Amino acid sequence: MDEPDERQATPTRGGDGKFTRSPETAERDAEAARLRGRGLSYRKIAAELEMDVSSAHAAVQRALRAIVEEPAEDARALELERLDTALAAVMRVLEADHVVIQHGKVVELNGQPVPDDAPVLQAVDRIVKISESRRKLLGLDAAQKLDVGGGITYEVVGVPQDDL
Repeated sequence: MDEPDERQATPTRGGDGKFTRSPETAERDAEAARLRGRGLSYRKIAAELEMDVSSAHAAVQRALRAIVEEPAEDARALELERLDTALAAVMRVLEADHVVIQHGKVVELNGQPVPDDAPVLQAVDRIVKISESRRKLLGLDAAQKLDVGGGITYEVVGVPQDDL
């Protein structure tokens, strides 16, 4: 059996079973993208980096995806931080005591302030919205299956059914 080529990165799998990129693979991908950016064909990139043409193409594509994914991850992290801040503010409202105010005065019943549930219910609604935003951002919602099946009935007008 042939010895593995030291220049070829050995793919490793992460805990999820997917291949993970090593720093060496990431650097080779970046070099392939730089060469492609200078106008080299995939055939020339393959020759330069001592790999086959399909590997050169795959390396360039991985590098391009990484260029897009890194800013997307930063944006995602920023949005998650904003959602966390909003959730903390909503939790303060949820946990506070609220009383009914009418005409600028606290409404009392038997000498006790009447609790106002409206801010609590509004806070709960807001928590649901924040949760929905977080799930969408993280891609946690399962795709919904739509049933679009159904029958079609054709009616031929002016022709007796026996003639069909």
